[in-house]
Amino acid sequence: MIESANQQLSISRQCKLLDVKRSSYYYSPKPIKPEDLELMRIIDELYLRDPSSGSRSLSRQLRRQGKKVNRKKVQRLMRLMGIEAVYPRPRTTRPHPQHKVYPYLLKNLTIERPNQVWATDITYIPMARGFMYLVAVMDWHSRKILSWRVSNTMEPAFCIEALEEAIDRYGAPEIFNTDQGSQFTSNAFTKVLKDNQVAISMDGRGRCQDNIFVERLWWTLKYQYIYLHSFDTGKALRRGLAWWIQYYNQERGHSSLDDKTPDEVYYGLPFPYAEAA
Repeated sequence: MIESANQQLSISRQCKLLDVKRSSYYYSPKPIKPEDLELMRIIDELYLRDPSSGSRSLSRQLRRQGKKVNRKKVQRLMRLMGIEAVYPRPRTTRPHPQHKVYPYLLKNLTIERPNQVWATDITYIPMARGFMYLVAVMDWHSRKILSWRVSNTMEPAFCIEALEEAIDRYGAPEIFNTDQGSQFTSNAFTKVLKDNQVAISMDGRGRCQDNIFVERLWWTLKYQYIYLHSFDTGKALRRGLAWWIQYYNQERGHSSLDDKTPDEVYYGLPFPYAEAA
């Protein structure tokens, strides 16, 4: 989103408007060691099975698999992957000292129609020689994936792109729910929601159950697709994700939706989808 040839806005000004650190724009990432990439892939699988696993537990599980690793290294890799153990605890810290955290609005709320509540989250995606981050915007009522983006950094820009695309294509929701990650508490991200008169809801810190449907999406995506394939490039990953998300939206029935697809529920199509086409 940053245009180096822009004559009206400097790189510094563009970074500030997008809530991107200027150092991140100029940063040239160092290659990750193959052995670390293997550890990150295993950590991702273990964490997906049990999000309450912290660095101590993951270190023990890795050592049981014959990996020579200490807790400090696991902590470093978890930070790089953007994950932390999920468990009830007092909220003693804020995601970013200058970002506002909003209350959780979905407790005891009956979600009964499309565009009533949207949610988003970021997940780590392992690749053959590296990794990417995936963000997706989901409609809670239908489980439809409305938009998505992949990025090689955790800066807010790709999350903002996904949000703007979803609003452009489907209109604004009544409520938008996120976790307390700095990408979603950033002024640039919340401004898009405020400009579209969307009520902002945020999970309690350390409570993955508050955004359970997106967490289930990550489990389904990874175990039914990502872990079964190897992607050499970002282009290959994007092409694969585009195919799977179309399949997920249009062909994959959900038991929680009476075996309807997300598109059938979102658009109110007859069941099954094939007969309506």
